[in-house]
Amino acid sequence: MNDIARRTVGRTGLTVTELGFGAASLGNLYHPVADADARAAIEAALDAGMTYVDTAPHYGRGLSERRVGDAVRTRADVVVSTKVGRLMDPDASITDDRERDGFRSPMPFRMRYNYSHDGILRSHEHSLQRLGLGRVDLLYVHDIGGYTHGDAAGEYWEQLTRGGGLKALARLRDEGAIAGFGIGVNEIAVCLDVMREMPLDAILLAGRYTLLEQDALDMLLPACATAGTSIVIGGPYNSGILATGTKGGGVLHHDYGPASDAVIARVRGIEAVADRHGVRLPAAALQFVLAHPSVASVIPGLGSAARVDQTMDLYRAAIPADFWAELRHEGLLRADAPIPATTKETTA
Repeated sequence: MNDIARRTVGRTGLTVTELGFGAASLGNLYHPVADADARAAIEAALDAGMTYVDTAPHYGRGLSERRVGDAVRTRADVVVSTKVGRLMDPDASITDDRERDGFRSPMPFRMRYNYSHDGILRSHEHSLQRLGLGRVDLLYVHDIGGYTHGDAAGEYWEQLTRGGGLKALARLRDEGAIAGFGIGVNEIAVCLDVMREMPLDAILLAGRYTLLEQDALDMLLPACATAGTSIVIGGPYNSGILATGTKGGGVLHHDYGPASDAVIARVRGIEAVADRHGVRLPAAALQFVLAHPSVASVIPGLGSAARVDQTMDLYRAAIPADFWAELRHEGLLRADAPIPATTKETTA
């Protein structure tokens, strides 16, 4: 049953399903995914009504884009976003699928950062070729800022600003090649920096507004509300710890690495409240972010049809209002963080 609500994206005229498909796993993130399993995952999502799909050249050096394009090409009413800022240069020396940049992909390319005017236009064109599509709806500037680039961040910032990268995106939108653009990052400060340079239609924010972290409420989300910029939430489980919880043993992951003792303690506190109310932790994480009015969609990474089914179950799960109230009372959720207004009905 298709019961996924739709929300608008900035001033683009686009609407997207509030639960979307994050396609990083289809680039063989950390482990190989068979072509048949990747196709089954995205087809299960589309059949369930998740008609917003986000991918990127970085995800398997083009593999995710190829798989996404093959799955959506004959489907109507699918909104596709991809990213710019990395060019894929052919490299015949790559002949296996050993892990590179986190992906077990055999695609024979080397990544090169380029946020310039010409680099953005080339990246867009190359993505259309890999996807096999005549159009993508949204482009995000991928991983601009110090979180990814460290000391080199200034060089890439110059490419994006004085080098005309943002102007290239505005040109693509003005010419009708895309409906809108924004940035896709794991940090807050650079979002505010880019917004001061040019209005954005959307920001794909990974891991920085979640059940565990709400610092985006201080400046970014108010700025987005004022500017009419939508937020798409990536990484709603903070690299896994809000999906697995703390009870299963093994290494607990947060922000792409081992979780700190402070993070583990906070998640344990949230888990204890969830247990008292019969709430599944990942259901709370998924539904929490959708309560903010600036959020257009949440796009968990989905690598199998089974994960799609599980995610639909989490999206539909009933969560009592008392759960959110106790999190606030215990200081585990900011008092100014919007919470889901109504209890969802469990749907067959």
